[in-house]
Amino acid sequence: MIDIREIKTIEQLELVQQLEYSIWGMPPIPIHQTLTAVKNGGIVVGAYDGDQLVGFSYGFSGFREGKSYLCSHMLGIDEKYRSQGIGETLKYAQQAIAIERGYDLMVWTFDPLETRNGFLNLSKLNGICYTYIENCYGHMQDGLNKGLPSDRFEVSWYLTSDYVDKKISIDATDAIPVASCVPNEQGFLHLNLTENLKYNEELYTLPVPKDFQTLKTQNPTLALDWRFKTRYILQRLFAQGYAAVQLQQQENYNEYVLVKLETLSLEGAN
Repeated sequence: MIDIREIKTIEQLELVQQLEYSIWGMPPIPIHQTLTAVKNGGIVVGAYDGDQLVGFSYGFSGFREGKSYLCSHMLGIDEKYRSQGIGETLKYAQQAIAIERGYDLMVWTFDPLETRNGFLNLSKLNGICYTYIENCYGHMQDGLNKGLPSDRFEVSWYLTSDYVDKKISIDATDAIPVASCVPNEQGFLHLNLTENLKYNEELYTLPVPKDFQTLKTQNPTLALDWRFKTRYILQRLFAQGYAAVQLQQQENYNEYVLVKLETLSLEGAN
């Protein structure tokens, strides 16, 4: 059974460092930084199998445009424990502690083409995305990110809103596709953008690959094409006031659902 605990001590943070390295193969965050964050509004939660740390989520206090929030910077799960709902459990534990400490907003980033993360962040947690950051972390060299610009969605998770609290779902039956994806001669799906969009429909959908890491390995040129085309259309949709709110799973691809940000119930439920 997986046990969720808040992490506060140097000894616990040393285990986080070890897990960081095993997941990403990069030098971990220094303990003097994570410990200082914990002592100044940050929140770290760990998932334990007995005494073994198998997952963690790390966040620190942020402030922007007169608004304080929790910036949830990292979430990692030991490879042997993935696809068991641990990431979702960690986020809800982090949410509960954040609300208790006075936060009503949490933000974090993820690669919009990594659709497992998209499904968790949007469809399960009811986070939303309306900010697209080009090459957010520069050219990263770890196994998951090497070879492509590190573009990111910024998730806004309105912790006490009706949209999150009541787990409001968007009916995307009448959504208009902003692009189509068709197989090329090698059987890989490529993206064709719809021309002359007016950006005046209530709902749009955007196809994205089911397994971007495999696509990147087998056809890096096509993976880069997906990056640039999805960047282009998402930036335009966000500029017109749309937000990505769900990740739907289709047979051969996945797709984001986008609606007007102003139509969502983001006011506090408490």
